[in-house]
This record gives sequence, structure tokens and C-alpha cells, in this order.
Amino acid sequence: IDSTVRCWDCRSRRPDPVQVLDEAKDGVSSVKVSDHEILSGSVDGRVRRYDLRAGQLYSDYVGSPITSVCFSKDGQCALAASLDSTLRLLDKETGELLGEYEPPPRGPPEGLFGGSPAHPATPRRYTGHRSAAYRLDCVLSEQDTHVGSASEDGNVYFWDLVEGSLALSLAVGRGVVQSLAFHPTLPCLLAATEGHVQLWREETFQPEGEAA
Repeated sequence: IDSTVRCWDCRSRRPDPVQVLDEAKDGVSSVKVSDHEILSGSVDGRVRRYDLRAGQLYSDYVGSPITSVCFSKDGQCALAASLDSTLRLLDKETGELLGEYEPPPRGPPEGLFGGSPAHPATPRRYTGHRSAAYRLDCVLSEQDTHVGSASEDGNVYFWDLVEGSLALSLAVGRGVVQSLAFHPTLPCLLAATEGHVQLWREETFQPEGEAA
């Protein structure tokens, strides 16, 4: 681990990277790429966003070692998971914490796969999972309505993005759930644990072309 993010030109097939991003002070644990941005999370506790069009670096300090980062589907936020068993939702442009504190009690959250995307007006805290020793993934649902995290207790947890309340807990297995991937447009989730990959989806889900 050399604490760098390296970029290659796939068209040229040359072995040397065309760019090396070496701002991280410790290992880089997660990298996500959009059409013009690179988002990275590091064990040094920082989320870094590289705007390739503008040639700018934006860095936000979380404090706890980061295990996973991802963009929201609308491109306005970044989600970061860290080893203090907390997910944090950041405004991508300002770095403002949109998800950090417990919300006041409210009504029950909407279903996991329904509703329209919205960003919380006050900070929210997404906790309840266990993340203290392993690199675990975090995800956003296909409509940005829920944030999710793998956990060391064998479950996958989803919280309502706006309310901050726990919406769903999936008992995936007995071991650590390390990897997650949410389908970009459909309510489907892949989870990896104990050498197996599981596909989760709603009971009413039907692939296109198979409707009754």
C-alpha cells in the first residue's frame, strides 16, 4: 500500500500511470469514479474528491479511518463509512455533514424501495451496525432514498436517508458481510459473505420482459 490513487489510459495500454494522486497520508481504502470526478477514502480519515475538469482537490476530514465511499445517484452527495461504526453523508460541494446526529422521533419511514429522493435539512446519524476492524462497503439505494452498510455482525442495514431511522435489517449470514453492490436502477442488492454472493430483491420484483 503506497497511499496513492493511480490512473491509467486504457486505450494506450501502456503500463505506466498517466497520473498519480498522492495526497493521502495513509492507505487508500476505497475509490469511486464518475464521468469527471474521482472520490477516494483513506485510513487517514479524509474523503478526497478530485475534480478532473477543474483540476481541483476537495478534502473533508471525518476523523475515523474510512473503509468505503460512494457518490449519490444525483451527484450531489458523498457517503462515507468509517471504523467508528458510523456512516456520514456529506454535501459534495461544501463538505457539510448532512448525516451525523440522531434525529428527533418521527413517524415510520417510507418503504425501502419507494418514495422520492431528498436530502435532510438537518444532520442525521446512521448507526446500529458494527464496523471496527474490517473494510466494509456502504451503498445508496437506486433512488437515493436509503443508505446502506455491511456489518461485522452478519447483517446488512438500511436507514431512511431523510429521517435517519433504521428501515431494514437483512440477516445475510453469521460472518462478516464485507461487500455490497446496489443495482443502479432496480431494487436489487448483492451482498458477499463467507465466500458466497447473495442476491436480494423485493418479492414482487419482476425482471423486464417477464411481467405476467
